[in-house]
Amino acid sequence: MAGVAGVDEAPPKGGGGIRSVLTMGSLVSPSGNEVHFPEIDGKIIGLYFAANWYPKCEAFTPVLAAAYQHLKERGAGFEVVLVSCDEDRPSFERFHRTMPWLAVPFGDLQCKKRLSERFQVEGIPRLVVLAPDGEVIHPDAADLVHRYGERAFPFTAVRVADLEADDQRKYASQTLEKLFSINGKEYVNSGNKQVPISSLVGKTVGLYFSAHQCVPCVKFTAKLAAIYRSLKGKAEDFEIVYVPMDKEQDGYLRSCSDMPWLALPYDGAPSRALARYFDVREIPTLVVVGPDGKTVTRDGRNLVNLYFDMAFPFTDAQIRLLQEAEDEAAKDYPQSLRHRGHRHELNIVSEKSGGGPYICCECQEQGLGWAYQCIACGYEIHLRCGQSTEGGSAGTG
Repeated sequence: MAGVAGVDEAPPKGGGGIRSVLTMGSLVSPSGNEVHFPEIDGKIIGLYFAANWYPKCEAFTPVLAAAYQHLKERGAGFEVVLVSCDEDRPSFERFHRTMPWLAVPFGDLQCKKRLSERFQVEGIPRLVVLAPDGEVIHPDAADLVHRYGERAFPFTAVRVADLEADDQRKYASQTLEKLFSINGKEYVNSGNKQVPISSLVGKTVGLYFSAHQCVPCVKFTAKLAAIYRSLKGKAEDFEIVYVPMDKEQDGYLRSCSDMPWLALPYDGAPSRALARYFDVREIPTLVVVGPDGKTVTRDGRNLVNLYFDMAFPFTDAQIRLLQEAEDEAAKDYPQSLRHRGHRHELNIVSEKSGGGPYICCECQEQGLGWAYQCIACGYEIHLRCGQSTEGGSAGTG
């Protein structure tokens, strides 16, 4: 078993050395200086395939940089080499300056093409981890860095198994108090007041990961606020806690002013720790914790979009009841209809007969499964939107 630091575990052995993979004469530093290979010889190497123009790379780069810096401070013997997918030199240089590691020279197109083909790179960001002998330790460790940061090092199967087993132990013993203990405080904020964490125990609690300067967050916050007020009006034992992903305190304060629920104090470290614990990759995200302190779902956003306040308390049993009710109600809908928004006849589909996740072309809200669909054009609407008074009329089917 690997130790907590993960440094003592030997990587897989093979042949060829790192120079059999990186065959160019030198690399370049973020400042543009030429760097020769002795600086990376004998180390574990992460080949980072990324591009300046892709938002997911922009989001992942600081996560990787934080892990990289921690490993450098520990003397862990880890280096990263950027393999840029940028289309022009200024974009490459601008992107590379945001990173603390080396890069394959932008002009070495042959090397970049060969590396992409050798490691079958079809999507970015991609982090291929190589042992000092050039053998692959992990074909894509980006997910591991997202979830575990520097703790994922040295990215071997044994280390990953240890981390996943540790996760399972944490989830099994999870309580609301333990979740918020990483905050170092025993309260959350309600305006200018402090609300003790203990007052939330026994309730269904939504952890809302969001930020002010995020268009999808602004839209979803308004919907979630309406549902929150509806549930509170029904005296449901439900609370929401804002987990700020804002980069600046001003954004945090603006977010809080738009939200009728509680909030963690503004401090990046606890929010990042919770985001990592729940593997939050995008915002907005709504994680729901049950009265027993265990995670009910990490998919609260989709459930709210699909079922509104009827999703409460977000359990599998509740969602099954809603789906069964939808199945029963669908029996009364016509098998086809014509809708004002589309020139072709629409046919009814379910999740079992070709329906899936979609955005309704009528109301622009999310849908799943049951829909009226034109398969040729990709036009889909909710059953309820197809049956609105002005929206559609029964077809010939």
